[in-house]
Amino acid sequence: MGLTRQYLRYRPAALFGLVASARGSVAWVALRGERGRCVAVPACEHVFVWDLRKGEKVLILKGLKQEVSCLRTSPDGLHLAVGYEDGSIRIFSLLSGEANITFNGHKAAVTALQYDHLGGRLVSGSKDTDVIVWDVINESGLYRLSGHKDAVTQVLFLKEKNLMVTSGKDTLVKWWDLDTQHCFKTLVGHRTEVWGMALVSEEKRLITGSADSELRVWDITYIQEVKDPDEPESKKSKGSSPGAEENTEEDEPLELDEQPEERLVKCSKVGSIMREGRDRVVTLATDRTGKILACHGTSAVLEVFCVLSEEEVQKKLEKKMKKAKKKAKQKSEEEPEGSVELSLQEEIQRVTNIKASSKIKSFDLILSPKGEVKIALLLQNNVVEAYNLNLSAPVPQAVRASKITIGGHRSDVRTLAFSSDNIAVLSAAAESVKIWNRSTLQCIRTMDCEYALCSLFVPGDRQVIVGTKTGKLQLYDLATGSLLETLDAHDGAVWSMALSPDQRGFVTGGADKCVKFWEFDLVKDESSVQKRLSMKHVRVLQLDEDVLCVRYSPNQKLLAVSLLDCTVKIFYVDTLKFFLSLYGHKLPVLCMDISYDGTLIATGSADRNVKIWGLDFGDCHRSLFAHDDSVMYLQFVAKSHLFFTAGKDSKIKQWDADKFEHIQTLEGHHQEVWCLALSPNGDYVVSASHDKSLRLWERTREPLVLEEEREMQREAEYEESVAKEEQPVVAGETRGETGLAGKKTIETIKAAERIMEAIELYREETAKLQEHKAICKAAGKEVPCPVNPILRAYGNITPSAYVLEVFKKIKSSELEESLLVLPFSYVPDLLRLFNEYIHLGSEVELLCRALLFLLKVHFGQITSNQMLVTVIENLKKTTISRVSEARAGEESLFLLLFQYHGKLLQGHQYLPLCLLWQKSPPPVRPASLAPPGRDRGSLTG
Repeated sequence: MGLTRQYLRYRPAALFGLVASARGSVAWVALRGERGRCVAVPACEHVFVWDLRKGEKVLILKGLKQEVSCLRTSPDGLHLAVGYEDGSIRIFSLLSGEANITFNGHKAAVTALQYDHLGGRLVSGSKDTDVIVWDVINESGLYRLSGHKDAVTQVLFLKEKNLMVTSGKDTLVKWWDLDTQHCFKTLVGHRTEVWGMALVSEEKRLITGSADSELRVWDITYIQEVKDPDEPESKKSKGSSPGAEENTEEDEPLELDEQPEERLVKCSKVGSIMREGRDRVVTLATDRTGKILACHGTSAVLEVFCVLSEEEVQKKLEKKMKKAKKKAKQKSEEEPEGSVELSLQEEIQRVTNIKASSKIKSFDLILSPKGEVKIALLLQNNVVEAYNLNLSAPVPQAVRASKITIGGHRSDVRTLAFSSDNIAVLSAAAESVKIWNRSTLQCIRTMDCEYALCSLFVPGDRQVIVGTKTGKLQLYDLATGSLLETLDAHDGAVWSMALSPDQRGFVTGGADKCVKFWEFDLVKDESSVQKRLSMKHVRVLQLDEDVLCVRYSPNQKLLAVSLLDCTVKIFYVDTLKFFLSLYGHKLPVLCMDISYDGTLIATGSADRNVKIWGLDFGDCHRSLFAHDDSVMYLQFVAKSHLFFTAGKDSKIKQWDADKFEHIQTLEGHHQEVWCLALSPNGDYVVSASHDKSLRLWERTREPLVLEEEREMQREAEYEESVAKEEQPVVAGETRGETGLAGKKTIETIKAAERIMEAIELYREETAKLQEHKAICKAAGKEVPCPVNPILRAYGNITPSAYVLEVFKKIKSSELEESLLVLPFSYVPDLLRLFNEYIHLGSEVELLCRALLFLLKVHFGQITSNQMLVTVIENLKKTTISRVSEARAGEESLFLLLFQYHGKLLQGHQYLPLCLLWQKSPPPVRPASLAPPGRDRGSLTG
């Protein structure tokens, strides 16, 4: 079938005008080994790394489609973990800027990320209420922990113990034992959501922040596993901390709920620190040392506290004791020594409050060796600020070190315009007008303005006019960046303006029910000799309703005016007599445009529809359901009947007004799209959104076929529906606290399909080989055997080796989920192949992992199958022998390495060495060096 009509595809060219998205968190990163200079911030789906000293963007970590929701730097400073709105996590290398690892496990946005102190494990919390622990080295999920009833807000690893603390919007703080993977303690002392928490004083104190102005402080006492062999079990867990008697009423139900023998930690509330803010805590965090604590609410104030170390507490206590003794001497009384205690406010001291220029959305802080605190603030208004705080000063005061603002507007862009030469782009918001160079995306002019609603370039592109919410017209000169003139045009907001086709003037429509006609004029200023451009009011058209949009027909004979009464009225320009009324929309028409030949007018409304009308008789050609929310902007492409619409559903769509067909959707914005502008030659589209970003789209030479586009759309919808499918519910089974870390995605299904295809090829090729042998035997000579093209492409490998190649290509994080999808009919063949591979010593660790998972999942079917008994027996022998050999070999390698470096072999140093083997296949980990929380006997089964 030939192409009936060829369209050209528009593709995303750039994202600009954005410093940082307000969603997500800010994080200090060490580039080239220098800490305290660069910060990573979310920027829609990307992550920008800004050099605060130079005010430049030094690195862009490119995302896919989903918006960034969370950031966390690894302890070694070489990697950045990024959580997204769809629940995926990607780990970027800050050296190369590439995403090395992807984890898919959560079904909703990632809300919290935390590395353990070695950087080998990563824990993530999400809006889907689950907490997942990931193995960063092995690039796989360890386990999923379920227990919270609402979104998880914070997750923390403990350094010394293999424990974890999580908090959630369900008002609970949960303690997890990672060795047994269960929740052993729940703090129920909060009446509202727990928004943040931090561990201080060498992990002996937990501070939690909720929806009030109180920061609750909890004492943590780790109960020793063995105190006295003669002591009964129940006594061991009781009187553990001196603060136990002071336990508050809020914590008392806890004593009854939990069994004493299960408790590893004693947690008792010791008091509260009062914040100055009366709103909820948004972020509560400490620096890496735990010495500096900071928090902020929904305001612009960051409160900074200093947590005294044990030595400082002791010194302060001694000082206080001396004072008390001196006082007692003067009063000639005997003061008992034990009565002198430090209050909580003395142990956790308020340092200062930092007032930012706008509301704070998140912060990160680092303490330099010199004792200076560096604080990075991500603000709501597209700004990143950095402050330095010198703690050694008598009165510590925060000094603003840098502020990044030049890259964008402080508020949403409400109007866009292209210059006639397609090079300059105008964007205007509530506080400023900016002119951008389209090719370099650099901001070349910034001019202060009132709240802008509409704008245009004056012919010649040397001046611009902006219509404001207060009814003024502001004329700016681009060469000097100065405001030339301000006119009071309307008594209400200037909602729309349009340049006349003869370029001698323009028309404005406002909320005062007037349409006003203006002409450009040259006037002489008293101060200067030269004449300058001005605007002259010529005539007015009074109407019955507020004017929302105005447009000239290309021949300047007609003027279309959209009104608040949901109609569009068309007038003759010369006499201002009424010509047509277009009615049919259920809600007001917010935008419209007339085609280049003046035959069609397209209108976009708040009722989510676009209507295409003939301009000769006012007949409605077609009504299209365009967007899932209000249509905010509509514009025809030059010299064509194609037009673009922008909607509050965050999408931009292209339509054909002749065929009444949807051509393509430009997806990229994450929130409402307010406006767009097409370049006069139709090659570029610029759009502005509530997510503070400006996006540039360019027309390519790539033809777009509608049938193919629809097919791709259906495939994408199918893939999305597959990923969203719930796991089958088994009658009588309840969901436990732990589960598999991964989730079913289209990638895991495709991986399972590849395994199935490989096994089918193996079966076919094995049968062919047997047939070939029989033929050769019958013929009494060697007959040439045809080789499968796939096996030839892999270098004439054997069918069994091909199955192993397919296995090796499956991502480590997707292995378990892929095997879970695999039907049992393929498992017997896999087990026989595993036996063959392990016997040869190929990929022992990978195969052991897959083998143990298959045994766990299909245990009943495997054990009841008599045919597989011998296979399992053989597997047992080969696996145990090969794993022991691998362990022995690796242990000797470890010893050699440590002798070379002159270090002692310690159990927790397996991580840095594993990094040496990232390029080669990962070896089997010795049981003695297994990371904390992993079953050491798992490899031998």
